[in-house]
Amino acid sequence: MAMMNTKPKKPISSSHSNLCTTLFFIVLFAIPALFLLHTPTTTSICTTFAASHAKPWSGDLLAAEFAWNRLPFAQPSPPPLRLKIAVFSRKWPAGTTPGGMERHAHTLHTALSRRGHQVHVFTSPPPPPPPETTNTSPLTASTSPHIHCHEGEPGRWRYNKAWEQFAEENQREPFDVVHSESVALPHWLARNVDNLAVSWHGIALESLQSDIVQDLTRRPNEPMSPAFNQSVRGVIPKVLNEIRFFKNYAHHVAISDSCGEMLREMYQIPRKRVHVILNGVDEDDFRVDAKLGEDFRSKIGIPRNATLVLGVAGRLVKDKGHPLLYEAFTTLLQKRSDVYLIVAGSGPWQNRYSDIGPNAIVLGSMSASELRGFYNAIDLFVNPTLRPQGLDLTLMEAMMSGKPVMASRFASIKGSILVDEEFGFLFAPNVESLLEAVERAVEEGAKRLARRGKACRDYAASMFTARKMALAYERLFLCIKNYTFCSYP
Repeated sequence: MAMMNTKPKKPISSSHSNLCTTLFFIVLFAIPALFLLHTPTTTSICTTFAASHAKPWSGDLLAAEFAWNRLPFAQPSPPPLRLKIAVFSRKWPAGTTPGGMERHAHTLHTALSRRGHQVHVFTSPPPPPPPETTNTSPLTASTSPHIHCHEGEPGRWRYNKAWEQFAEENQREPFDVVHSESVALPHWLARNVDNLAVSWHGIALESLQSDIVQDLTRRPNEPMSPAFNQSVRGVIPKVLNEIRFFKNYAHHVAISDSCGEMLREMYQIPRKRVHVILNGVDEDDFRVDAKLGEDFRSKIGIPRNATLVLGVAGRLVKDKGHPLLYEAFTTLLQKRSDVYLIVAGSGPWQNRYSDIGPNAIVLGSMSASELRGFYNAIDLFVNPTLRPQGLDLTLMEAMMSGKPVMASRFASIKGSILVDEEFGFLFAPNVESLLEAVERAVEEGAKRLARRGKACRDYAASMFTARKMALAYERLFLCIKNYTFCSYP
């Protein structure tokens, strides 16, 4: 007891300590990440592969650090090997308006099934269909994947149950390759599967960037959200854990060039295990149809004297940037009452857009067939997202429909979508920059935007089709099965 120090200590604030720790890690990880946002990857990649006179590439596909979509793949029918593919996906499309990851999984693996591969999807139970509907879904077709829904609550993913179903089917006849959509299959299981490819639709480091960008949209006197503080503190350990265990996965598929670079540089994944394959959209669903666009405009009440029609689609939530678009568009209307905005989607900002007045037409959630009319009716598609992770399919759908795009200047978008100034406009994720970009588009006018749209369509048709995506994944899966397929061409 004589050795005990009884001198009173100055109390240390726990919150102050946590804040310092948080700020330290933000600086540690955000600076390299933000550096990537300004990395001029577009010039080298696009110049090499987009130009018609570019020298054909050949070599080991596993060593390629560019998007495989840039390469032409032969599509023999049937393919050289018919693969048995296992897919783990948290959800599988059941309604008319599924989320982006569900749509990607459905588009990709339906295309692979049509190529002749045996695809088994392990997923959660779908919600029951409304009693008045009939099942006309393409999932019932003979060329569709085999869907294995585990037991339990609809929409709730239980990987342990899905794994049991997989193990039973794998014992009957082993799978050639296993595809985990993002973190559908937990690390402690996935790390032991040597023929597994995990596709990332967003990683924790990108989520940290997203949190920072969203907080920067706060007004000067608006207090920092407690949820933001908690989120930032929680994501730092997640980034560190990802860096530690990601290297144990056999193969990583990044859906953007910038994500691939992050996995190689920040996450220290061996380069031959990181492959960039951009998402694709069904070329039959999204195409140019001027007459359909005219009819759609007339149906929803766009006047013939409208000088420009903007469009936005997706979930109407804050992190998709709708506060920015709402404020920029209302400001624009003070100068230009002849500009219109069509909003396709649902969410908390639906009513706010409706309050703008007749110049903002809110349509709610739309099916793929309805979206075809929407895209053809607009002059310019706007995506004000505050999320650097992933790649919104809406950008690809708009370009496939022959429309130029306006999007936040993130590395994923700049490096994989808006790779040429002719394709549209990039803006910093704030109201002032977005408003400036919209005003530039209005000044250009519909005819100039239509020429931009033609360039978008040509590029998208060479990069973002479901066929192109499926052939790239097929080649990767063949390569995993047999290394001789890793040699290109």
